[in-house]
Amino acid sequence: MFWALVERSGRETSDLQERTDWLIDALAGYEAGDIVDFQLHVDALRDRADSYRMWGAAWLICGGLCDDDGFWYFQAWLIGQGRKVFEAVAADPDALADVPAVRELAGRDNGDWDEAEWPDWESLDDVAEDAYEEATDGDLERVLLDRGHEFRLSPKPSDVSWDFEDDEEMERRYPRLTKIF
Repeated sequence: MFWALVERSGRETSDLQERTDWLIDALAGYEAGDIVDFQLHVDALRDRADSYRMWGAAWLICGGLCDDDGFWYFQAWLIGQGRKVFEAVAADPDALADVPAVRELAGRDNGDWDEAEWPDWESLDDVAEDAYEEATDGDLERVLLDRGHEFRLSPKPSDVSWDFEDDEEMERRYPRLTKIF
């Protein structure tokens, strides 16, 4: 159900706010447990993408404009690219060089990017919570906390960080991305 909804939202519209609204409306029609599972799925995918290895790739793409919030929203954007892209990039962040939305940004100053082009999707975090409230009048965060689920709002990479401004290290880790950025 999860990937089918996320991918269908992308076929419905490319506007992220419209995708968010579409997902909330669609998800609100499901059982409460399915809505909880949607959020748990988002969180599990975030855990897979929550690494300095991924953050370095996002930092490179965004020209250094990728703080905690930016990386958190980048993770959501990556989920929004669909299962095939997510799986490829989770396995190797340098695979972002193959993602059409990323390639469209290559060679352009990020100051010239349209707001809709930035690789972030802040409002994905609202989908399950808003759908749960609409469907049940309940509080999804309370349900998750009662289950012992950690409700995070920022990245917590567990791997070892390095200096993203070290050009040689970035080229070693991301040979394809450094060629286009």
